[in-house]
Amino acid sequence: MGKASSQWDFGELFEESALKKTYSVSELTGAIRKTLESGFGRIRVTGEVSNFRAQGSGHCYFSLKDRGAQLSSVLFRSERVSHRSELENGSKVILEGDLTVYEARGQYQLIVRSIELQGVGALQQAFERLKKKLELEGLFASERKQPIPTYCFRVGLVTSSSAAALRDVLQVAGRRHPALEFVLCPSRVQGQGAAEEIAAGIDRLNRFSRRQKRGAELGAILVTRGGGSLEDLWAFNEEVVARAVAASDLPVVSAVGHEVDFTICDFVADLRAATPSVASEILTEGVFSTRESLLAIGAQLRSIAVRQVEHRVAVLNQVEKRLKTGHPRRGLELSRQRLDDYETAIQRQVFETTQREAQLVHQLGRQLAMNQPQKLLARSREDVTDLSRRAMEQSRRSYQQGLLQLDQQTRMLRLLSPLNVLERGYSITRETQSGRLVDSVATLKEGASLTTLVKDGEILSDVRRSENKGVRV
Repeated sequence: MGKASSQWDFGELFEESALKKTYSVSELTGAIRKTLESGFGRIRVTGEVSNFRAQGSGHCYFSLKDRGAQLSSVLFRSERVSHRSELENGSKVILEGDLTVYEARGQYQLIVRSIELQGVGALQQAFERLKKKLELEGLFASERKQPIPTYCFRVGLVTSSSAAALRDVLQVAGRRHPALEFVLCPSRVQGQGAAEEIAAGIDRLNRFSRRQKRGAELGAILVTRGGGSLEDLWAFNEEVVARAVAASDLPVVSAVGHEVDFTICDFVADLRAATPSVASEILTEGVFSTRESLLAIGAQLRSIAVRQVEHRVAVLNQVEKRLKTGHPRRGLELSRQRLDDYETAIQRQVFETTQREAQLVHQLGRQLAMNQPQKLLARSREDVTDLSRRAMEQSRRSYQQGLLQLDQQTRMLRLLSPLNVLERGYSITRETQSGRLVDSVATLKEGASLTTLVKDGEILSDVRRSENKGVRV
């Protein structure tokens, strides 16, 4: 304990070791969880799936292991990730997620946000190799790309006949360019043999277009499918498809996957669209914009014509108005109208004057009737009667109030009267001759006559002897 410097300085009351923070289990686990989450954040881990367990709730629990260690992992039902259905014991995967601590068990775990099969890395390398090769050959060069015709009335389409992309393309085209005709060359868009079918479809549409009469040939070819994983879109990364697109006499539009997806077919194609719907908008833009321009021009012409007609009508109305106002008949009509106004004003003034005089006569008659002596006398009698009644009422209330006050004072006098004290057994003693109240034995003399008053009479006595013994309490 430290030495005190004054009577109020007690020094160190506790040793330093006793002041160290002590964690509860929950506090310590929570601190470790915060440290892990802030220290690592989003991470990628590779390993093999083991102890896989899918709960009825839809959540999946498993361990990610290698030769030296294992990591508890959880994939929640609400997390939308690719390859969920391919998770099983023995799968080799690359997981991306958040590292945290499951405090109820005190163990750290990975909350999975995305899954990548380890084979995807090899596909990505193959993608980069082919992309570099074709780029060196000049297949991506901008100078070899063909322009898309402004007005397309017939377009070749390579996709699956059951794909959602086909419905999107047809729906947008039907809304923007109903006259656009599609020539579908159905093919698989993923899986074994899909790339060969896509390449064959592009070649077949080129041969079909060459056989058509002038004006009936295809304007372009659209190669499309919906979004998916890298494996799902791999058919469009095959060299055979790239070569078929590059060899096409017709311009090729590639719309594969979503906006973030890029394939080799996109780089080789003459135009890449972010989605199938966008591709359909591009192919119909010429006709759609022209139609909108014609509609706008038509509306503008109608507006101009309407304004011209309205202007001519306004000029005619002004001329007609000037003709009407300058005609002699118009002046005569105005004079007649003014005479009618004067007549109406005179009649209204006579009527108002008559009304005021009648009202004044009525008021004077009422005043005369109110000032008649009989009515004044009757009102005076009523006033006298009312005053007499109020005086009687006031006297009665004053009398009753006086009786009430007298009764209250009588009761108060009774309470304060000495006789009231006698009723409780006390007595009053006076000297008989002088009537002076006896309040001390020192004032009494032997032989003095006393009169003692009690509640029911008086007692006469003579003083024989008096003693002062003090007051006993």
